[in-house]
Amino acid sequence: MELIDIGFNFTSSAFRKDADEVVKRANQAGVKYFVLTGSDVEESEYALNLSLKYKGMVSTAGVHPHLAKNWQKNSCDRLKTLAKNKNVVAIGETGLDFNRNYSPPEQQKITFKAQLELAAELNMPIFLHERDAHEDFIKILSEYRKHLSKVVVHCFTGTDEELDAYLHLDCHIGVTGWICDERRGQHLHESVKNIPANRLMIETDSPYLLPRDLPKDEYPKPDGRRNEPAYLPHILKTVAKCRNTSMEQTAEETTLTAKEFFSIN
Repeated sequence: MELIDIGFNFTSSAFRKDADEVVKRANQAGVKYFVLTGSDVEESEYALNLSLKYKGMVSTAGVHPHLAKNWQKNSCDRLKTLAKNKNVVAIGETGLDFNRNYSPPEQQKITFKAQLELAAELNMPIFLHERDAHEDFIKILSEYRKHLSKVVVHCFTGTDEELDAYLHLDCHIGVTGWICDERRGQHLHESVKNIPANRLMIETDSPYLLPRDLPKDEYPKPDGRRNEPAYLPHILKTVAKCRNTSMEQTAEETTLTAKEFFSIN
């Protein structure tokens, strides 16, 4: 099997000490391609540099809603400059997150709209994040959708109604190890069946969202509950089971979808 992790926060300090080993373990597990997430301008630059260092990696360039308060007048121009590099395959991670409001909601909206406009201007895919902000998020996205090429709502954890709204807007959906959490992700077992194969992608969002049911006899105990791309096959297994398909078929479908979305050769 050949897998693509569409959400790998490789810029995190959690990977600084053993980056090479993390990539090696992922490759051995069948994860051959990675989309490195940019969460602010500086980390987007770092993500690009990492993607140029390791085989099979590409990156995004954007400002996460948590960091929207750091948005400056020149942020858009700096992201546009980064986007000129062929290894930058999407704008984002951007969106709205009202769960903890690390940045004021109004500033999040300003930053979100600016990046939607940038993606439209550059005719690039956009990598989106939403948490506890669906009403405002879908309203803004709906206003811009006709100007955007491709859209992925990554780390989907929402309701069936929210999923329907995204699919109605022709969005792709990223599913993480949240689906492996019997406390919070059980509803996704049914929802994931409703995602068309050409709209579904899988991701770890590592170092976050370690699958809760990760088998100890199959995987070494993670250091400090750190998630990593090598665990993507476990997420794949759960997704395949929920969709009543084989791991091989789900791997083939999600990999093809991700390659087409991010223009990965």
